[in-house]
Amino acid sequence: MLLREELISECPWPAPASIATQRGRGPGRPARRYQVTDAGRAEFPHAYDDLATSALRYLNDTFGDAAVADFAARRAERLLTTLTQSSANLGNELRAVEIDPDSPAQLNAAQTLATALTEQGYAATVEPTSTGIQICQHHCPVAHVAEEFPQLCEAETRAFEKLLGTNVQRLATIAHGDRVCTTHIVTGTHIRQGKTT
Repeated sequence: MLLREELISECPWPAPASIATQRGRGPGRPARRYQVTDAGRAEFPHAYDDLATSALRYLNDTFGDAAVADFAARRAERLLTTLTQSSANLGNELRAVEIDPDSPAQLNAAQTLATALTEQGYAATVEPTSTGIQICQHHCPVAHVAEEFPQLCEAETRAFEKLLGTNVQRLATIAHGDRVCTTHIVTGTHIRQGKTT
């Protein structure tokens, strides 16, 4: 027969709590108390998407569509700040694109952006095409919320445009039911199989 401590030690998430004992408990062995750790909380269901959607509905109902668009734009700006801070190479790649928009630096900038997006949980890849470059995001942390509020996707697209310094077009979104979010970057040169022609 396993003791209670042995059973608890095999379970990955409870941890002893440092809670002061109550006065007047009476005679007997002091009671131990346990609390759930962060790892344990991760095992329980969460309603973050529902909370975010409810907050955006309230914002929309109370202040209108412009307030939701403003929120989405601010969120996208924070994402840009995070992306540029997380990738030291991104700033260098973007400066090279500003000097010569037709250089292979556009592909390098897109690859660096995809790497930075992946670090933020977007699982992004780059696909050169005959007319430009596509950044494919295989995961979207806000897809469930963006289903109802596409302003999040629109603001993210404008943020990529601002960051890359060129026109981009969102071809597909997970929130719209597509398999991946695809952003097309039109380049001055045609890129085939990762080589400039």
